[in-house]
Amino acid sequence: MAWFKREKKGISTLTEEKKEAPDGLWNKCPNCKKALHSADLVENKYVCQYCDYHLRVGSKEYFQVLFDNDEFKELFPNLTSGDPLKFTDNKPYTERLVESMTKTGLKDAIRAAHGKIEGQDLVIACMDFNFIGGSMGSVVGEKIARSIDYCIKNKIPFLMISKSGGARMMEAAFSLMQMAKTSAKLALLSQAKIPYISLLTDPTTGGVTASYAMLGDINIAEPGALIGFAGPRVIKETIKKDLPKGFQTAEFVQEHGFLDFIVDRRAMKSKLASFLHMLKN
Repeated sequence: MAWFKREKKGISTLTEEKKEAPDGLWNKCPNCKKALHSADLVENKYVCQYCDYHLRVGSKEYFQVLFDNDEFKELFPNLTSGDPLKFTDNKPYTERLVESMTKTGLKDAIRAAHGKIEGQDLVIACMDFNFIGGSMGSVVGEKIARSIDYCIKNKIPFLMISKSGGARMMEAAFSLMQMAKTSAKLALLSQAKIPYISLLTDPTTGGVTASYAMLGDINIAEPGALIGFAGPRVIKETIKKDLPKGFQTAEFVQEHGFLDFIVDRRAMKSKLASFLHMLKN
């Protein structure tokens, strides 16, 4: 015999009496599918505490993780893309830009800032994948170029955090020109003997990989990051062969000599600070 017996069927709680968790309080790991509390996620540098999966984050989170006390001076914040080709696919490019700005609160797919990392000056340019897939357009190239000029003028090391789907098709050749432009600016940075660190995160593909992402004095990546030029599906269809296990992951790329280190995000700040301190001395 049961101790308790339900006399009324169904749920009788009134809608206005129901309590719901606030939006943004919980996240789900894309890898292990476990629930992650937002406060724990921030404390763990946006890395899953169960499987060590590095969640995709943007410039706001990287600045928070790397800069001392999250204090920095943003550089060139008001640059926005034009529409030199009057491009339209299923909607005008100008309309797509406005939608992305409204959705993300960003002006384009990159932010640059000057701050300190364990007391040492550093300029960070960080891409945001949420803005049109982190695509490299004119503004991305121009901000990187101006950031490099700023570093040369003030003799400050430069860190580039790449996260991109490649060149922005809506700007066509104007986008592709940024590959040569940024590479030339990095050559000037090298001539000035100022350190350039390239951090590749998930995903780093296309023209970004083919230019500034692979030109660092040291190239480092986060664990499991997708790094490549063309996507695995395109390569497989082109060569008509099955690809090796783990193809285009950071670990695979390092094994084949294109990366110097793979660094866990939770240790990233101390590793970068140690490297900068070593170069200074």
